[in-house]
Amino acid sequence: MTHEAAGVPPTRNDDDRQDDDRPAEPQPAPEAAAAAGDAAPRPEARLAKAVQAAEQALIEFEIAVETFRVEVENFSRLHHQKLGPMYARLDELDAQIAEARAAKTGDPEDLRKAKEARDIVMPMPGVDELFHDWMDGDGLSPEASAMLTEQPVRPPKRVRPSEEARKLYRELARKAHPDLAQDEPERERRDEFITRVNAAYGRGDVELLKELAAEWAAGPAQPLAPLSESEELYARLEWLSRRKELLTVLAKELEDGAIGSMLRMAPDDPDQLLEDIGEQLLGEVSRREAELAELVQ
Repeated sequence: MTHEAAGVPPTRNDDDRQDDDRPAEPQPAPEAAAAAGDAAPRPEARLAKAVQAAEQALIEFEIAVETFRVEVENFSRLHHQKLGPMYARLDELDAQIAEARAAKTGDPEDLRKAKEARDIVMPMPGVDELFHDWMDGDGLSPEASAMLTEQPVRPPKRVRPSEEARKLYRELARKAHPDLAQDEPERERRDEFITRVNAAYGRGDVELLKELAAEWAAGPAQPLAPLSESEELYARLEWLSRRKELLTVLAKELEDGAIGSMLRMAPDDPDQLLEDIGEQLLGEVSRREAELAELVQ
């Protein structure tokens, strides 16, 4: 076993002893050594990274809110298209049952209930004919807008767009999101593009989403964002925070609404939920028809 392996310091030769007799070379001061090493990152650089992280987090949040908004809108429209006639039939049967019961009893309270049931079935004169399916919470419905612009009406085929459509949408939203714009003209370009992406995703149009992906890929390359000053970065963080608060309110409104609450009942298969509700409504229609038949015998 060697001395070194045993932990014993090796014997020094004459050259080593001569080196020990030489004056020690001056060592650099700690400050100089630190300056010679890796420089600490500038505060602005760290703040810029924080802004970038906040931007990406906000984009992901917006994507999640938009995908849920599309599902709520599609569910609402399909719910109206598929189940609306059943609800109308139930209202009509309720009115007929109330009228038949009132005709039998002649009771003033039954007569009042019969009139209320009939008023529910009868729309306000002229309003339904003028505005049925033309107005929604934001103004013109997509179908009405398509008619006015001579575009083909393409209602959604299902509540939730296909997985391929969802993947394409998320990729496009991350790449072309307006919040990544560095100036107003670029923001306007991205706004216009994302509007078309949202419309295609709402319809579940995979082919159009692919065309939009190719269009964006062929567009001008976006320059890297220059390093901003601290004040501008802090202002950007404040804007991102306010935007997140607004999206949080929107997400809560969507979730707490009637349609959003229904969607939460079947998050994995909302289209099947429509079928289940339809089956339940058919059962209700059959029960009311049987009740009416007994009253009019």
